[in-house]
Amino acid sequence: MNILGLTALELGRKIKEKEISVVEATKAALHQIKAVDGDIHGFVSYDEESALKRAQEVQKGIEEGKYTGPLAGVPMAIKDNICTKGYTTTCSSKILENFVPTYSAQAIENLMDAGVVFLGKTNMDEFAMGSTTETSAFGVTRNPWDTNKVPGGSSGGSAAAVAANECFMALGSDTGGSIRQPSSYCGVTGMKPTYGTVSRYGLIAYGSSLDQIGPIAKDVSDCAALLETIASYDAKDSTSVKLDAYDFTSALVDDVKGLKIGIPRDYFGEGLDSEVGQAVKNAAKVLEEKGAIVEEFDLGLVEYAIPAYYVIASAEASSNLSRFDGVKYGYRAKDYEGLHDMYKKTRSEGFGPEVKRRIMLGSFVLSSGYYDAYYLKALRTKALIKKEFDKAFEKYDVILGPVAPTTAPKIGDSLSDPIKMYLGDIYTISVNLAGLPGMSLPCGKDSNGMPIGLQIIGDCFQEKKVIRAAYAFEQTRTYEAPEIAKGGAEHE
Repeated sequence: MNILGLTALELGRKIKEKEISVVEATKAALHQIKAVDGDIHGFVSYDEESALKRAQEVQKGIEEGKYTGPLAGVPMAIKDNICTKGYTTTCSSKILENFVPTYSAQAIENLMDAGVVFLGKTNMDEFAMGSTTETSAFGVTRNPWDTNKVPGGSSGGSAAAVAANECFMALGSDTGGSIRQPSSYCGVTGMKPTYGTVSRYGLIAYGSSLDQIGPIAKDVSDCAALLETIASYDAKDSTSVKLDAYDFTSALVDDVKGLKIGIPRDYFGEGLDSEVGQAVKNAAKVLEEKGAIVEEFDLGLVEYAIPAYYVIASAEASSNLSRFDGVKYGYRAKDYEGLHDMYKKTRSEGFGPEVKRRIMLGSFVLSSGYYDAYYLKALRTKALIKKEFDKAFEKYDVILGPVAPTTAPKIGDSLSDPIKMYLGDIYTISVNLAGLPGMSLPCGKDSNGMPIGLQIIGDCFQEKKVIRAAYAFEQTRTYEAPEIAKGGAEHE
């Protein structure tokens, strides 16, 4: 049996039915990491010994009836900005290269209670700042569909690891599209939940008002099950929201009759690759044929989303990253004279260029002369963008559009032009500014065989509508893995 070809839920079922043991599944994933991660570099670290030890514990727990959930025994990966007790957590930055947290994020605690097995931590853009996973201090992650191309970012390691069958599912974090865009580039499914649905406790902050942990998996069902596992109210996180129900899997029904879908005309203007635009329109047609009502409409303020986002995110980053100063934890410069010199040298040596760029931009927009001109204006724009979405959701159940203007670019292309990289987030960042849920799922390939992602956006706490639309569309396609994903298949 090809264990690696299974989805997370399929594997969970087979473990329950005693067709596969947790140790077998974990060994298969570890074997695949050894076989293909040299080419992909999806992981920054993985711990074979502790993964197998955990697999044995979970197997015992399943047999004793301690772990009964659908994902019990499933091996997964964690983005390296989510704290895991006793495991190095680096944010792919030199400044945290030896940092071992003394506690786990709430999302990780929830996963432990559900009986999943952690394989390791995935590579990312340093402090989640970037859209290509090229700003990592530990080297570039490559796209499993074409290793000359980027996997997207900042959760590129997680998306690449899922696509390459190195794990059955993974956690990412999304500040401006960092789950959805790499999922689109790597041909997997990823979801950014409504702000406040998943606890941010233990997620190392980049932009506190925008960051959200979310699932990356092979299909919509796995994403819904993983979201159901990590979502919970958490008193330790002041932005956590108590929901009436967390049963996202109940939305997995193949029925979109009467569902109203809006397509923003503004998303199909210049800059959008014609093949990407066509694939998204074809997907809308599929949903229409299944009984959904599809309409085009004008969504205002699209062009203001990127400047507003980069002002707010950089301002929050400059504040959040001030704690990395060489005093309490992380890297400290060797030679310095006095405290201020230590701060300066530690931060100069510890942070990469993209992080420094955003800290400087953030400090600038928060400085006394420019606070009103930039930061306050960006906050007002954020409120107006939210209003535009509110207006749209009075009429539509979900909004449908592309995830990114193009398919995955070549490695090196975006880094030479940061502004071009920033513009690549044009369709994803408004979702974070407005705190909405959004999902990316594969809807086709371009003429070079690279995956194209479809984005479905819902109103706040309307994840179930997003999941329902995504699931109905997904029923018309079969999941496809890149050639490299078959790398370690002879192990089975």
